[in-house]
Amino acid sequence: MTTTHGNIEAPRKAPVPSAPARKKRRRRLDAPSMPIRLVKGLVLLIICAVVIVPFIGIASTSIADPKEVTRAGGFVLWPHGINFSSYESLFAGGVVTQALLVSIGITALGTLVSLTGSTLLAYSLSRPGSFAHQPILIMVLLTLLFAPGLIPNYLAVKEYGLLDSFASLILPTAINAFNVIVLRAFFMGIPRELVDSARIDGAGDFGIFWRLVLPLSKAVLAVIGLFYAVGYWNSFFSALLYINDTGKWPLQLVLRTYVINNSQLGGAQLGATADQLPPQASIQMAILVISIVPILIVYPFLQRHFAKGVLTGAVKG
Repeated sequence: MTTTHGNIEAPRKAPVPSAPARKKRRRRLDAPSMPIRLVKGLVLLIICAVVIVPFIGIASTSIADPKEVTRAGGFVLWPHGINFSSYESLFAGGVVTQALLVSIGITALGTLVSLTGSTLLAYSLSRPGSFAHQPILIMVLLTLLFAPGLIPNYLAVKEYGLLDSFASLILPTAINAFNVIVLRAFFMGIPRELVDSARIDGAGDFGIFWRLVLPLSKAVLAVIGLFYAVGYWNSFFSALLYINDTGKWPLQLVLRTYVINNSQLGGAQLGATADQLPPQASIQMAILVISIVPILIVYPFLQRHFAKGVLTGAVKG
């Protein structure tokens, strides 16, 4: 309806669309077209195939029949039969079994030591009134900018008498500065009022840390613990430098020696006779599977903590 004043007609007001209509229009404008969605789906499919197909080939070769592996030239994408002779040879008590036990022990103990030390250090640095707060924080930050180098690290390990010992695989890398900074940022994000109320109730510094801070930090502790565990599990360079006894080799160093360098695993290393050994390709692929599967099992249980544990701490810091 319009009103006129003399010969001038008032403009009409455009009808205001309803809320559902606005949402539908916004969804239509934001949604990509069908060709773009097809291209994205195709790209994701190719990326998944590039990641999954090699792993399927590794797992298939490790459980394929030895004759089929020999006929295929050492790589079977889909086996016609299942044979676990490669895993039986690896777990017969030879070097791979010993290396697996070493890796499990180093990963468990190293993660516990690193997570405990990093958590205590990060919490002390997050408290403004802690002893030598600023100098220690500067020292931690400097380690991110200036690495000591290979030779000083080796000389330090040698002078402390850690050569050819399991401690050389844990102590030199026990504290990671980046993980300490992430933990510190997360601890600083805990409301000051909670700490003050706990102190008013009579809790001491250790009681606040144990009963209040740690329960609130389960997400970030899980993520940092996973970072340390993956680092210890995948580490081989420290063992290559500091360990001379092959009985103390971790699994990753065995993987590097007998798979990447293509060295032959004989019956003496596997605890079996030469005529009982499957093809070397099957043994090598089985070692790869053994080295990958533990992390694949643990990762899904901690994946949900990544956004809350790492990103929250990083943004609030």
